Amino acid sequence: MTMPEQNDEAKRRQRMRSIAIAWALIGLAVLFFVVTIVRLGGNVANRPL
Repeated sequence: MTMPEQNDEAKRRQRMRSIAIAWALIGLAVLFFVVTIVRLGGNVANRPL
């Protein structure tokens, strides 16, 4: 394998790893949001201002 091919493969793996980390962070944010809404209850939006 020549040097440019190795470099391309390393860049591809780094990009895939970055995408996986981004999806994991998005998933955690959604999970925290859902857990917060469930713990607060559905009527939290109906409180008087």
